[in-house]
Amino acid sequence: MIRVIIAEDQTLLRGALGVLLGLEEDIEIAGQAADGKEALALISKLQPDVCLLDIEMPEKTGLEVAEQLRDANSACKVIILTTFARPGYFERSVNAGVSGYLLKDGPSEELAEAIRNVMKGKRQIAPELIFGALEKTNPLTDREKEIIRLVADGKSIKEISSTLFLSSGTIRNYLSEIFAKLQAKNRIDAVRIAEEKGWM
Repeated sequence: MIRVIIAEDQTLLRGALGVLLGLEEDIEIAGQAADGKEALALISKLQPDVCLLDIEMPEKTGLEVAEQLRDANSACKVIILTTFARPGYFERSVNAGVSGYLLKDGPSEELAEAIRNVMKGKRQIAPELIFGALEKTNPLTDREKEIIRLVADGKSIKEISSTLFLSSGTIRNYLSEIFAKLQAKNRIDAVRIAEEKGWM
């Protein structure tokens, strides 16, 4: 029996996935979570075989949960479910070592089959998501991503420079480079573009 945890913040969708997958003879729904934090607690407590993670959840996103599980060398296999073909999300999912990256609106039989394949050690990735990811790769360096995340947190140039131990002038130079790469008018625009593309 394959023990599965479903983490999805939309109650109706979470319930529907639970019911449909529960009809499969070899799949047992071990638990359900409404956010990323709850998902991590359930995975730690119940030690499931597979965790289905919505990519965008409160507390912690599906990607953050996947990265935490990777860092903890968890045996739980991760399948990310998304409605977004954003290039940055795909890149982060691959780096997080997820076993599956699938669209939410696929048929439940396909999802059940993907769970079985993942348990056999295969990777399951929706072709549409691969092509979406190939359209454009993240132009930002690791340092630039770090800075745009701090900008998104509402930090000033002075605060960012003290956090990263860099001069204010250096931070301004990085921001100019970020604006140019993202073709952004200002900080708010840069954050919006980076978030939309999943490049944070």
